[in-house]
Amino acid sequence: MKKIAVWNTAFLGDAVLTLPLIQSLRLNYPDAVIHYHVRTGLGSLFAAHPAINEVFEFHKFTLDKGISGLRAYARVLEKQKYDLFISAHSSMRTGLIARLSGAGRRIGYDSPWHSRLWYTDRVDRMFPKIHEINRLLQLAGPLNLKVFSNRPEMYFAAETVERVETLLLKKFGSARPGNLLGMHIGAHWPSKRWSPENFAEIAARALDAGGKVALFAAGKEESEISARVSGLIGQNLSGSEARAGLFDLTNMLSLPELGAFMGRLTTFLGNDSGPMHLASAAGTPVTIIFGPTVESLGFAPFGADDSILGLDLPCRPCGLHGHKSCPLAHHRCMKDLHPDLVWPHVREKLFRQ
Repeated sequence: MKKIAVWNTAFLGDAVLTLPLIQSLRLNYPDAVIHYHVRTGLGSLFAAHPAINEVFEFHKFTLDKGISGLRAYARVLEKQKYDLFISAHSSMRTGLIARLSGAGRRIGYDSPWHSRLWYTDRVDRMFPKIHEINRLLQLAGPLNLKVFSNRPEMYFAAETVERVETLLLKKFGSARPGNLLGMHIGAHWPSKRWSPENFAEIAARALDAGGKVALFAAGKEESEISARVSGLIGQNLSGSEARAGLFDLTNMLSLPELGAFMGRLTTFLGNDSGPMHLASAAGTPVTIIFGPTVESLGFAPFGADDSILGLDLPCRPCGLHGHKSCPLAHHRCMKDLHPDLVWPHVREKLFRQ
C-alpha cells in the first residue's frame, strides 16, 4: 500500500476514536502516505499527528450540487491515486465518493444494504456489541493488520502547547497547577446537556474545597450557557480566594489548544460529547453525564478511573445521538441526576494524592 485514505466526516468524538485505526495502518505500512478526511473545522486537531501525512476537510453540509457535486469531489480524490480507501462512515454519499475515488481496494461496513455497491471489502460493524474504537478497528480486518493500540493518541504543535502553558502560568503561576477540574458544559444535542445549575454547583464545591476549575465553551450557544454557569458559580462561592480559582476559557481556545489543555487537567467533567474523548485520549480521568444515551452503545470513555453516570430509567436510551428535546417531555435522565450523585466521583479524582 503506497497511498491510503481514511474517511470519517462524522462528529469530533468519532474522528478522535478513528485514530487507533490510523495508528495501526501506520504501524503496518510505515512508508505509506496516509490522508485523513474529516468534516470541516476538525482538520487542525489532527495536523500534527505523526501517523497522518495530510488532513483534508469535507464540508458535507454545503456540498449541495447533488451527484455532479459528488463527482467533482471524487475527481479531486481520484487525482490522489489512492490504493486503499477506508470508510468509517456508512452514508450513501460517502459510499459513492469511495466508489468514484478510483481506489482499487475500498473497505467499509456491510450495512446498510447499499454498501455492497461501493466497497470491495465489507465488515460487520457489530453494533452495539463492542466499543466504537473496536468497531472501527474491524475495518482493518480484511488487511490482517497488527493493531497498534485501542487508545487514541493526540499530538500538538509546539506553539499550541506553549500557548496553553502560557495561559496556565499567567492564571495559576504553574503550567501544571494540580487539583484542576476541567468542565465542558455543551453538547451538540440539547437533550444531552446537564443543566447550568448543576455544573455551577459542582464547580462551586470544587472551588470551596480548594480546587481550581477551568470552564470550556465555544460558539454562540455554548457561550450563553457558559455565561449562565459562570454567573451561578459566583453566586455559590463564599470567598475571593475560591473565585480566583475559576478560569473561564470560553471562546479563548482553538480546537488543538483545547485538546492540549486536556492533558493539563487533574480530572474532567462533561456531557456525552466530543471534548470527553479529547480528555480521555489525554489520559485524564473523566466523569461523564449520560442522559438520553447509554454506555452500552459503545461511545463511552473506558479508562480504569473513568466514571460514567446515568440513571436507570426505562426510556433510556431514547436514541443513538440524543434529541433537541426529551421525546417524553420530562427529561428525567438529566433533571433527576443530582449533583450529590456526581460530586463524590469528581471529588475523588480531583483531590487524589
